Order: sequence, then C-alpha cells, then structure tokens
Amino acid sequence: MEEELAMLRQLIGQLQELLHLYGSPPPPPPLPSFSTFPPPHTPPLYVLRHPEDRNGWCLPCIEEGSADDCCDIVMAAGKRSGVFKMLESVKSPPAKKSRKELSRGKSSTEETNSDENMDQNIWQEFPEDLFEAILSRLPVATFFRFRSVCQKWNSLTDSENFSERCAEVPQTIPWFYTITHENVNSGAVYDPCSKKWHHPVISALPKRTIVLPVASAGGLVCFLDIGHRNFYLCNPLTKSFRELPARSFKVWSRIAVGMILNGKSTSDGYKVMWVGCEGEYEVYDSTRNAWTKRGSMPSSIKLPVLLNFKSQPVAIGSSLYFMLTEPEGILSYNMVTGTWKQSIIPAPMHLSDHTLAECGDQLMLVGLLTKNAATCVCIWELQKMTLLWKEVDRMPNVWCLEFYGKHIRMNCLGNKGCLIMLSLRSRQMNRLVTYNVGTREWSKVPGYSAPPRGRKRLWITGGTAFHPSPTATA
Repeated sequence: MEEELAMLRQLIGQLQELLHLYGSPPPPPPLPSFSTFPPPHTPPLYVLRHPEDRNGWCLPCIEEGSADDCCDIVMAAGKRSGVFKMLESVKSPPAKKSRKELSRGKSSTEETNSDENMDQNIWQEFPEDLFEAILSRLPVATFFRFRSVCQKWNSLTDSENFSERCAEVPQTIPWFYTITHENVNSGAVYDPCSKKWHHPVISALPKRTIVLPVASAGGLVCFLDIGHRNFYLCNPLTKSFRELPARSFKVWSRIAVGMILNGKSTSDGYKVMWVGCEGEYEVYDSTRNAWTKRGSMPSSIKLPVLLNFKSQPVAIGSSLYFMLTEPEGILSYNMVTGTWKQSIIPAPMHLSDHTLAECGDQLMLVGLLTKNAATCVCIWELQKMTLLWKEVDRMPNVWCLEFYGKHIRMNCLGNKGCLIMLSLRSRQMNRLVTYNVGTREWSKVPGYSAPPRGRKRLWITGGTAFHPSPTATA
C-alpha cells in the first residue's frame, strides 16, 4: 500500500509540474453529487487553487487511508481529460524551432488562410454592383491595369450601368493631351497624379493632315485640322472615335472652338461650337448628329470680333466664355438659351500672353506680368460685383528669377477642374508647370521625351485638358 501511495504521489507531482509548464488544464472532473453526506468509505474530495499560480488548478487532496479509491478517481479523471496521453507523448520539454521552420509554418498558415479567404464559394456571392462601385472610384491608370483580371472586367467600359457609376464620381484632377513642334499628329498625355507621360496612338486620325486639340468635355477631346475645315472627336484612352459631319458653310479665317456636355456624361449627348471673327457661329449636337443653330451675333456686339485665339474658350455650366482683345473683355454664349453677352473688363497693367481659366464657377485669368527685366506668372480672379480682375497668387520668386532678363512666351496647355498647365519658352529653355487654383500649389512637370527610347527631348507647343474617362464614347 505504501508503494502505491508513493507512486501515486509521484504521479501527482509530475502532473502538477506539467500543468505548471503548459498552463491551465482542462476543467476538473465533476464532483460526485450526494443527497445528504458522502458514504463513509469515500474519501473527501477538494478542488483547490495552486498557491503560486492563481490561474492553475491543483489535483484533489488525498488521505493516506484511501489509496485504492483515490487511484480510481485519478485514473478516471486522467482518462476523461487526456492527461496521461500527454504524459506519454511529452517525456521531455519541446525543442526550440529554428527561424526557417517558424517562417515555413507561418507562411503555410497564411497560405491556408488566404486560400480560405479566396474561396470561390464565398466570393461568388459578392454583389456585382459593389464591384462596379469600387472599380469606378479607382484611378484611371489602375482601372486599366485591373481590366486584365477577367473578360467581364475588361468589358465594363461598354456597360451602361458602369458608365452611370463613373458619372456619379466627382471629377477632380484632369489629364493633358499635348502635341509637340515636330510631330503634331502623335500626342503625348500627361497624368499629374503619377507625374508620368503616356503615348497613345490614335490611328483613326488622318495621317496627311495636321490636327490640333482645341477643346474637350466628358473625357472626349475635340480635334480640328489646320485648315479649320474638319472636326474629329476621340477618347484618348479607349480610342472611341467620330468624325463630325461637314459644316453647312465654310469659314476660312481662324475660329475659336468650345465644347460642353448635355448632362453628366457623354451618354446624355454633347455640343461643339465654333465662332468666327465676322460673328458667324454654329453648334453641333451629338443627339442629332448635325450642325444646328447657324446664325450671327446680335447687333449689340461690334463686328468684327477680335478674339484672343491663344486663349481657349472656358466652359462653366451651360455657357462658353471667349476672351476679347479689343475691346478688352469677355464674350459669353449660353448653349441652352442661345443668348450672347459681352462684358468690357480692362486687363491688368503690364500683362501679356494672358488666357482665361476656370475653377468651379469662378472665372480666372492667367498671364505674364513683365516690368523692366523681371517677368512672373500671375493669377487673377474676376470679381463678380465690380467686374474687375483681382490678383490672388503668383509664381514663387525663386522660379521667377530664372526668367530674369529673358524674353519669355507663355502658352496655356489646358485647364480643367482648377488645374492649369503652362508652357514657358525662350530661346534657351522650355519649362512646363502646373498650377492648382484650389490649393495654390505650383508644380514642375518632367520633360517629355520622344518614344520609344526616350532620348530626345521635345518641346510641347499646344494641348488641352480633359477628364480621363474609360466609358466616354464619341
């Protein structure tokens, strides 16, 4: 009997060491329930906490006179809790694993979890409208990379529902379609977000005729041939293309061109308008696919109209704004009501190469302010109450010092969504800069290199801004 008690105490000691090493054991066996008092032959059973470990549990206390009964209780508890199996399998402390083994185990666990997360049974129930809502808010460059995921995502550009989703997303940062002095038929597109140049090839444009980007709306860029006869519309991202029908009458002088949307996207239609110096104008309506509203300006506007052809027309709402050079001011036309309005607004002193710009519903003016040998780019805002230009910002002085004593010419390469792109040229240099009217931030644009090797730097001579849209159709 004494030997059995000694073996039992040794076993209990090993159990306590094992439990202290591996933490709390499974819950203790249920206490025997008795209606009144336990039988006299059953030893008292207590479940106590370990004095050194508040979270650990002790095994029952045993009296010496009941070794056989206690052995049965301990054996029964061991069978139920699996403690003896643990004792048999763990005879010594576990060996430490190397970092490689731990990393392998971790990677295998992550792969298992990722496989579970990418389970087709789970993702096939994902609502399709949420996919479209997420993809419509991606940056345009990211969206075109995601189109290679599957055929369904690649065909989203033809989906009317996806087009409506894209129209709901507010348009912020525009891109710029520009041309160079060497090859005007191959444009270069600049993305201000990634500060990268792209080189789209629009094969549908005529090869033997020089075409110039003159206006944009809803992701479409309007091109006009150098002879001012034919108009072309194209989405530089998807290559959707349309040649507009011939105009009802020919105007061989220079013309100014503007463009607006009928609604939120090109699916609602769009209008293109050209204005000549003798007061003639015409409007193209995409819903009719014809030139309409042929007419002349009212007699209150003095003819000929001296337009500033270096300044592209600005679209705000349903109105187009043209800059006049004599008298100095602004000429506007409402595309919905068909009404003309002329405002005489004197230009600031010492101003040259000025052009109209817009930010929201606010008309802006950008130009070179030259005095003595100093030249700087300034920004003005039109005060609606007084109809006067108020200076709101100018280029940093450090940048202006680079132009000191040089004959600088400025060309606006486009303006949409409060962002303006300017080309500043002299005989020795050609600088490209952008200005954000909303944040008043000036940024330098990296030089454009000719593809494919990109060794030769080319000078940007013209362009227009457009909001990139993967769903805009001509």
